[in-house]
Amino acid sequence: MENKIKIIEKNTQIPPLGGEGAYIDLYKSHHESIKMHSASVMNSLRDAAFAQFKKLGFPTVALENYKYTDLKEALSVDYGLNINRIPIPVNPYDVFKCDVPGIHSYLYFVVNDGFYPVSDPHNSKLPDGVIIGSVKEVAATHPELLKDYFGKLSSTKEDGLVAFNGAFAQDGFFMYVPENVVLDKPVQLVNIMRSDVDFMSVSHNLIILEKGAKAQLLVCDHTVDEVRFLSNRVTEVFVAENATYEHYKLENTHNKTTNLSTLLIDQAKSSTVLANVITLHNGVTRNMIEIDLDGEGCETELCGMVIADKNQQVDNFTSIIHNKPNCNSRELFKYVLDDFSKGAFTGKLYVAKDAQKTAAFQTNRNILLKKTAKMRTKPQLEIYADDVKCSHGATIGSLDETAKFYMQARGISESEARLLLMFAFTNDVIENIRIPALQDRIKMLVEKRLRGELSKCEGCVICQ
Repeated sequence: MENKIKIIEKNTQIPPLGGEGAYIDLYKSHHESIKMHSASVMNSLRDAAFAQFKKLGFPTVALENYKYTDLKEALSVDYGLNINRIPIPVNPYDVFKCDVPGIHSYLYFVVNDGFYPVSDPHNSKLPDGVIIGSVKEVAATHPELLKDYFGKLSSTKEDGLVAFNGAFAQDGFFMYVPENVVLDKPVQLVNIMRSDVDFMSVSHNLIILEKGAKAQLLVCDHTVDEVRFLSNRVTEVFVAENATYEHYKLENTHNKTTNLSTLLIDQAKSSTVLANVITLHNGVTRNMIEIDLDGEGCETELCGMVIADKNQQVDNFTSIIHNKPNCNSRELFKYVLDDFSKGAFTGKLYVAKDAQKTAAFQTNRNILLKKTAKMRTKPQLEIYADDVKCSHGATIGSLDETAKFYMQARGISESEARLLLMFAFTNDVIENIRIPALQDRIKMLVEKRLRGELSKCEGCVICQ
């Protein structure tokens, strides 16, 4: 392995101060280099984002929205940052081999926080008008596609992690699907973390579907080296009138990884969105998902599943905001927690005054396999319209002992009975995966994970 990663650390290492002070000093000293290696559309919002970050700092448990996840230790590590955009000496096509039989996707990679410039040689030609690539490159070749969208959702958020992303992100993944174009197969984006020193990646993704367009995106998060990683990724998605978008996120990283993800989706009239977020293996994860229903007749389905053990932590913080009438949303999150793992779920359903005829339903179900595992759940309803159908509910419990006894009485071993009950518990989330090959593979991975056989990413050659 060459020493280029170490050079990145020496060029951009933060002062050993810890916390936001180190990054504030870093930005003041290197903001010209950050801007030089990025795009003008990103730079136009950068100083304002930095000012916001200085004001807010990193989130702490004193904030209501972060009370269940303490990020202080993870954010105090002396990470390397690649602000000079030194090439990473790795070919992801050699490192990653997708083991989802029959998925037939358009395959793309982001290595740390840089879009890998060579597409899969097996990719077929994209439909006319579809653009997939680097935010930085597309900003140079098609600036008109970004100017009305980039930062529109993220720049309004009062969140220290989002502000940090706006200050330091230099690139990201870009996908544009023009009017009435239907992608014939899913787009697969693989985020690979690769370094021989503790490393932080910061990226900002932008996805645009025009009227009547249809697309599926599968995002896979993987780590390669046994160092400490922190990723801060913001993804903005715009789904126009009558468009259909499916977003699948699968995290299968090692236990030294801190994954901070923000997904912001804006839906126009009569659009349809399915988002499904699955964490199979991780260190510390916080997913913030906000979906705005900004047109009449929107359909939204938000699902999530967590399987955690050891000392793993997963916090899903979600908001579904009904701003217009005659919209439907359904939300389902399920957790299976073992050992000393910690889970958190905060789900907010907001119905504006004018959003009459809303139907919104939220469910969170959780199983604790040991008394040492912990779960915090906070479902919320905020309703200002009077003609609505809304509900929310949350449960925390253990496996059904009566069902387990019934199965054992019919010759099924205790361990197999536990496995069958846990798999049945997660199955309705898996059934909401509408890519058949992916659904079959997730079923297999979940079964292996529940058996304790899946401890690393199966898709990375180095991990095997």
